[in-house]
Amino acid sequence: MGWHYAALEERLARIGHIEGALAVLHWDTAVCMPAGASAARGEQIATLKRLAHDLLTHDETGELIAGAEAEADLDPWQRANVREAHRRFRRARALEPALVEALARAANSCEMSWREARRRSDFALLRPELETLLGLVREAATRIGGALGLSPYDALLDEYQPDLRDSLIAPLFEELARALPPLLEAALTRNRPAVRPSGPFPEPAQKAFLEQLMARLGFDFARGRLDESAHPFCGGTAADIRVTTRWRRDDLASALMAVLHETGHALYGAGLPRRWFGQPVGEARGIVVHESQSLLLEMQVCRSPAFLRFLARALATAFGPDPAFAASNLEALWHRVERGLIRVDADEVSYPLHVILRWRLEKALLAGSLAVADLPAAWNEGMRELLGVVPPDDARGCLQDIHWPSGAFGYFPCYTLGALLAAQLFRAARTALPELDRALERGEIGDLLAWLRERVHARASLLSFAELVCEASGGPLGVEPFLDHLRTRYGAH
Repeated sequence: MGWHYAALEERLARIGHIEGALAVLHWDTAVCMPAGASAARGEQIATLKRLAHDLLTHDETGELIAGAEAEADLDPWQRANVREAHRRFRRARALEPALVEALARAANSCEMSWREARRRSDFALLRPELETLLGLVREAATRIGGALGLSPYDALLDEYQPDLRDSLIAPLFEELARALPPLLEAALTRNRPAVRPSGPFPEPAQKAFLEQLMARLGFDFARGRLDESAHPFCGGTAADIRVTTRWRRDDLASALMAVLHETGHALYGAGLPRRWFGQPVGEARGIVVHESQSLLLEMQVCRSPAFLRFLARALATAFGPDPAFAASNLEALWHRVERGLIRVDADEVSYPLHVILRWRLEKALLAGSLAVADLPAAWNEGMRELLGVVPPDDARGCLQDIHWPSGAFGYFPCYTLGALLAAQLFRAARTALPELDRALERGEIGDLLAWLRERVHARASLLSFAELVCEASGGPLGVEPFLDHLRTRYGAH
């Protein structure tokens, strides 16, 4: 290993430490920051982002990358690390530092406005901030796209899932848009009556139960924690994993499935190779892969009939006998489909339709064919077309998600692509692990987790997205394993 690569790895580690501090600051903002501190926090975040950006885009970084690329004695991981560093360098060099700071400040301000706008269900409160932020996002996407030879929307997609292009998404989403409405219609006729566990379930009791369940599934509380936030998420770093959920005393089910979903993200983070923590090659292979791990745990594993039989026993032990905890009722409850308004509460049949709506709208916003002022009306019309329902207010309509107010345009497609990959991976795992259902009925996922760690987690960003999908699941990303899963689970064959 030559000195260029050694110096590059040291510089990348410094950038990784700054980004880790940013991740914890974002967690603190969502979980426990006092409201009056938001302006100061915005400046802190902007400053740290500027420091990381300056380190990454410095001429010396480019020289070290070029020198490392010329060194012949790098192993495959080191060479992949240089490749990923070069990708990040090219993206970052496309943006002037002033634009990076402006984006960070605008996103922080817009997110704070969104919280108030959603609380009051008033899109007009968000509109000016979102227009400002969208203008900056559009400028950044255009600059990055020009530097990388990509369209502005592909430049945004590439940030969240390297090498993802709208040309891959469009045919998959078009097929889903054709297949899902009739499948949803058929599944609606097969809904069975279900009773929601109503409690009350005190928050400390819920948290204690969920922490026990997380630990059973492999979450290490020596390197992570569970807290409360307005929007469930998994943040922090691979060495310091922060999971959050939101509690309802009258609804244990909501927090339970949210935590299981975020635990899937956490297990992926914890399974990344420690040797490469803080280096680009040691990061998760994009948001689509991250979502595949959370959806595999929540939807494929924890909503399976086998696991629900284990969960029924665990709930009765923790909270006492209740007919709502019967395995048959849990299955009816968590296999129920509906034409709902809220994405995060949607079942797995209708969920992709929520994402397709957002995919269409964010492309139109970015292209300028949809004005921010017209977003509520376009949202409501899209909901009517795709799901047959119309939101009665902004809070249950275009204000329900944090993504656009935080600047995350191009993120939404990753959710449904992750669901496709989750189904594809789980199909491959079932073939490799013929006793999987019996293990799930005992609440044991050790063999499955080991399989995922070998095929997905331990590879981090060593391979390209397409290579990882093919090698881990046996073929390129498609819709058929996902549709077959839905037809099997919801009796729509």
